Amino acid sequence: MGLGPVTVRPTVAQGVVCDTANVRDEAEPNTRALVLGGGGVAGIAWEIGLLARLATLGIDVAADADLVVGTSAGACVGALVAGESGYEALVAAQRIPPDQSKERLPEFDLNLMVEIFGLMATVQVGPAARRRIGELALGAVTVSESERRGIIASRLPNKEWPAKPLVITAVDAGTGDRITFDRSSGPTLVDAVAASCAVPGIWPPVTIGVRRYIDGGIYSVTNIDLVEGHHRTVVLCPVALGPGAPDTAQAENSAPGGGPLSIVADAGSLEAFGPNLLDPASRGPALEAGMRQADEVETVVRNYWT
Repeated sequence: MGLGPVTVRPTVAQGVVCDTANVRDEAEPNTRALVLGGGGVAGIAWEIGLLARLATLGIDVAADADLVVGTSAGACVGALVAGESGYEALVAAQRIPPDQSKERLPEFDLNLMVEIFGLMATVQVGPAARRRIGELALGAVTVSESERRGIIASRLPNKEWPAKPLVITAVDAGTGDRITFDRSSGPTLVDAVAASCAVPGIWPPVTIGVRRYIDGGIYSVTNIDLVEGHHRTVVLCPVALGPGAPDTAQAENSAPGGGPLSIVADAGSLEAFGPNLLDPASRGPALEAGMRQADEVETVVRNYWT
């Protein structure tokens, strides 16, 4: 039997949620996991800024983690921080002006996106809804897979799977099932990240073998269940909306005592993201917001993680 439904949460204003409800008694002592959620290019920059700043403060969460799980934007960040790229280079890359990078602002059908996000907003997105989202994604007009793959590849200095255990999530567009990729799965790192970042209706589903895959956030924005059993888990969630998002409805100004510690974008960070999380121009402000928020949550993270 695990712990009862006890919740200890720092203030929502700080963007921190610590929930002990899902901690298991059999969790191995001293094992730690890092879960990186979705949130567009703004979310990528915010997560990098937050992790980089925490590292300069002596809390290198990614280096300390025994497992990294990445979904959508988090898949890209996971591939970066689980590898050997230093934070200085990662931060510098987020500051490159959009017109000097391969990033592009996507065009999309507003009516199609309303239908897709309507399906995602249901209380529990089941297989039928995910299959419908996959069907819509397969029929959407987007850039080519090769162009999108080039964008993803441009984000990854190292195209090889890192030595640190890294799990990347996606959804099979045909079946609606969640799929996980790691270094033993077969797909290249670029293909796995591209699949996890394939926002339906905006970016093309990614072909791997005979299957096509869409954004892992369609199943869960965090996929935190994949790290069940770890003694400590830090979750970064730029946008706490959708399936699997941390619950920020109830908050207490308390130090965390165990279980997953979720850091979500606070009001200032959300303002920095701007109206479109996929706009490359949001990267600079989102990066700075992540660094600023790291300073605000430093004590909470240090007490929990160490």
